[in-house]
Amino acid sequence: MGLNLLEKTELWINNITLDNANLTEIAETVAQILKLKKGNVLVVDVRPNHITLDILEKDIPEENILGKEKDILIALSKLKGVNITDDTYIHSNGILGMVCFETENPKEMLKSVANMVDEMKEKISKRAIVFPTGFELKKNLIEDTNTPYLKGVLEEEGFKVTVGDIMDDDIESVEYILSEAVSKAYGLIITTGGIGAEDKDKTVEGILRIDPQAATPYIVKFKKGTGRHVKDGVRIAVGKVGPTYIVALPGPNDEVKIASEILIKLLKNNCDKEQIAQQIANALAEKMSKKKFNHESLLHK
Repeated sequence: MGLNLLEKTELWINNITLDNANLTEIAETVAQILKLKKGNVLVVDVRPNHITLDILEKDIPEENILGKEKDILIALSKLKGVNITDDTYIHSNGILGMVCFETENPKEMLKSVANMVDEMKEKISKRAIVFPTGFELKKNLIEDTNTPYLKGVLEEEGFKVTVGDIMDDDIESVEYILSEAVSKAYGLIITTGGIGAEDKDKTVEGILRIDPQAATPYIVKFKKGTGRHVKDGVRIAVGKVGPTYIVALPGPNDEVKIASEILIKLLKNNCDKEQIAQQIANALAEKMSKKKFNHESLLHK
């Protein structure tokens, strides 16, 4: 079984002191004990009495982690400039905390860990947060009908829903806020608005910074530069980081209703991000096509 670190990737070594120590040697030593490639462990913070390491691999075989604290400390104590005492210990949040476990029955412990991971993933999958976007909401120019609707339908499906702050139409802000939500172990992050073809629409681009392989199918395409359009179409986005889905939906409430119904159905069926994105995009494209047809029919009456 491989363990997903669920975005909790830091190890703290406490009550350790350094004297002209080589940080690369420290990182490579820890990587060797955990059977990771060189370069996939970094020392990211050094303080007078502790250091912090970041594990860059997201999935690690459980036997590489379980009970490795003693081996790590013994190996580090042999390095020049690294001072380890009886009070030195390792700490980590989440799955990496297994490094501190000591057990006489590793198989039974691993079975318990597997159950713990499954329970954790189930809890995460039912934690959702909704972020509306746009200055028009921030300035109370329009009513936000999407957030209460999404909160209601998700809670009916058993989600624990948090309402996030209104996001600015700014790619750096979108990236930061959504990355923070991922780190807080929300299983589902939904944004509404900000997916259009105007200069101010940055939600899809922000998601692509977090998941460069996010699925971003078009709802509609048109010639770039037409009118206010600086992009060649309107796209939605469905990304995934660890156990977390990040879904960018349109702003119109009728489209959010269509998309959310499909999203919930496909999440229940454990569909991947590509399937989810394409089915939502297809449904929204069909709706936009009908809307355009009805509009043109009225014009020609």
